[in-house]
Amino acid sequence: MGKLTREAVVERALQIGDAEGLAAVTIRRLAQELGVTPMALYWHFKNKEQLTVGMADHLIEGFVIEEDGAPWQEQLRALVAGLVRVLRRHPCAAAVLEEIDGLEVPNFLRVWDTALGLAKRAGFGYEQSCLISKYLLHGAIALASGPLNRRCPGLTEEEAAERVRVKRLTLQSLPSGLYPHIVEMASPLAEGIDPDLYDTFGADLLIGGIEAMAATASARSARSPDPS
Repeated sequence: MGKLTREAVVERALQIGDAEGLAAVTIRRLAQELGVTPMALYWHFKNKEQLTVGMADHLIEGFVIEEDGAPWQEQLRALVAGLVRVLRRHPCAAAVLEEIDGLEVPNFLRVWDTALGLAKRAGFGYEQSCLISKYLLHGAIALASGPLNRRCPGLTEEEAAERVRVKRLTLQSLPSGLYPHIVEMASPLAEGIDPDLYDTFGADLLIGGIEAMAATASARSARSPDPS
């Protein structure tokens, strides 16, 4: 093969992680997959920890945005949507992000700094801006992982459909006097929601909450007497 690049190593690591989980990604395994000696990989990554940081940096690079003249709401939504896309594309991404120290990942720092700046531009104080950046990250991870459970991995289409049918009937058979809304909405609860709707509605919910808080803070500030 040609010259072994850092990008090639990271991309192969992500492929292994997506297929078998992050625990399966080791320097020795990567060397075998890439047809090189472990020493060749040490030129790029001295250990698994550095490799994981490289994987995270490569993942996050795909949705880094810079602050511009667009409304802060649009830019925060773009950050959330970008992270969700990455997590959907790479099943191991959530595990990678949980393992790393964000201070060691340049692209993570750029995204984090952008989120903080956008929250500040929305009118939030330092502590609130820090919380918003954390909630957006955890919210995006939750969005990306939610509907995947509906896919019933390892089952045939017929088996998965039967599982959904049984769950729907179970919900519908609950006492309607005690659980009227569960019985009424048994079908979408059992069948799940379209992933696109799930993602867009979830992102709107996250950003909508931040918008509402920003508007409340702005109105409160406008009512406050000028100390001068």
